[in-house]
Amino acid sequence: MTLVYIVDDDDAVRDSLTILLESAGLTIEAFPGAEPVLERCNAKVPDCLVTDVRMPGMDGMALFAALGKAGIDVPVIIMTGHGEVPLAVAAMKAGVSDFVEKPFTDEAILGAISGAIKKHQDRLRLRPASAELQSRLDSLTAREREVFDLLVAGDANKIIAHALDISIRTVEIHRARVMEKMKARSLPELVRMALELGTLRLS
Repeated sequence: MTLVYIVDDDDAVRDSLTILLESAGLTIEAFPGAEPVLERCNAKVPDCLVTDVRMPGMDGMALFAALGKAGIDVPVIIMTGHGEVPLAVAAMKAGVSDFVEKPFTDEAILGAISGAIKKHQDRLRLRPASAELQSRLDSLTAREREVFDLLVAGDANKIIAHALDISIRTVEIHRARVMEKMKARSLPELVRMALELGTLRLS
């Protein structure tokens, strides 16, 4: 399952994109603004995020910056209006995966999404783990490492407790220690660390 988040304050754009991408076999969650996306990403990081560059409140670039600050590593595609190409180019220099100029063809947006996901996965596979990150992992106790592996695999505390035959409260304590030792500010950041270390493989 490939999960894509769409962020645009225009109802018609969200609806048409959702229909198009779902018809291409993608799983879609659509948002009318940027703020709810940050909260949602803390629970489930998508394979790609497509956002309009200009929106009321937090715009697309502010959302991209906020994701980075929160340690949420996801390829972002910016949708721009006519005449905003210089802004889009600046966005790509800042690390945005790609941009598409409205109005765009079905092939253009589908190609941008597939390309962004592939580049992101290739980067994660090829990026070497830093010595410091490996040192953090090595500092975990055997039990903490078990909790770490199950956490990044997506298991909830209740599932981890059952798998390790310990109480949920004990899982919570180990989980807090894992987050502290790994210096992870969020579960998505912990998952990103696992990918970088090679302890979690992309399917």
